Amino acid sequence: MSDLETRQLRYFVAVAEERHFGRAAERLGMAQPPLSRAIRELERQLGVQLLVRTTRQVALTEAGETLLADARVALDAVAAAQRRARRAGQPTRSLRLALKADYDAGLLPRILDAYDVMPVELQLGGRGEQVPALLDGRADVALLPAPFDESGLDTETLLSGPTVVALAAADPLAARTTLTLADLRGRKLPDGTDASEGRMAAGVRKFDLSQIFNLVEVSGVVWFLPEWVARRFPRPNTAFRPIEGLDPVALKVVWPAESRSLEVAAFVRVAREIAQTPEVALAGG
Repeated sequence: MSDLETRQLRYFVAVAEERHFGRAAERLGMAQPPLSRAIRELERQLGVQLLVRTTRQVALTEAGETLLADARVALDAVAAAQRRARRAGQPTRSLRLALKADYDAGLLPRILDAYDVMPVELQLGGRGEQVPALLDGRADVALLPAPFDESGLDTETLLSGPTVVALAAADPLAARTTLTLADLRGRKLPDGTDASEGRMAAGVRKFDLSQIFNLVEVSGVVWFLPEWVARRFPRPNTAFRPIEGLDPVALKVVWPAESRSLEVAAFVRVAREIAQTPEVALAGG
């Protein structure tokens, strides 16, 4: 069997995702007959049937489902390799750091002051955007609150602290010193889910920090957040209370597992050293 080409994988992924040869051909910017021939040649080359064709749609066989999952990974890896190679060949380089604004526990300015290897380019985004950027080569390193999917990544914990709940200062629950998830039954998180489910990341992605606090103060929603975030942003109309039943939140420095970058290694080392200073360690704990 000869080696597969990225072109073949792109064609197959388009057909598999569209479940239709016509739509896949339009997506690829090509005519349908050569696309159909290419898929038949791919099946012949592999010696298995990948698709079940009908007059109206296309279905995947078990072999097709397997190839689709692996093809996506392979195409992502090729795209990431291309981005990294182009960037490595540029005369002026920078370290691309991905993070969600205000989730650095106050460490970022100190890390940037101490890191003198190369310029750092900040890539700010919503929660959940940093891991894909690391895996596809758009970012070199990230600062992330756990939990997140660590597959394909190396991580090191910088600090860890308790989870608190933010609620309006006028909320009757704010009179208590400690709350449980059961106390929050019926109250909603910013995305509309029940707070008693304890979903730490719920409702965070589409709002920035000020918008979430406004929702808490005006709309009566509640929100789970790391205590080290709450400590940095005190607000007179928001109460922060310890919440039983939720795990502590760790802030981690994260980078691709296959990275061999000396610049990334230096950033991780500086971040670790800053996090281990007595005042940071005390605040994080």
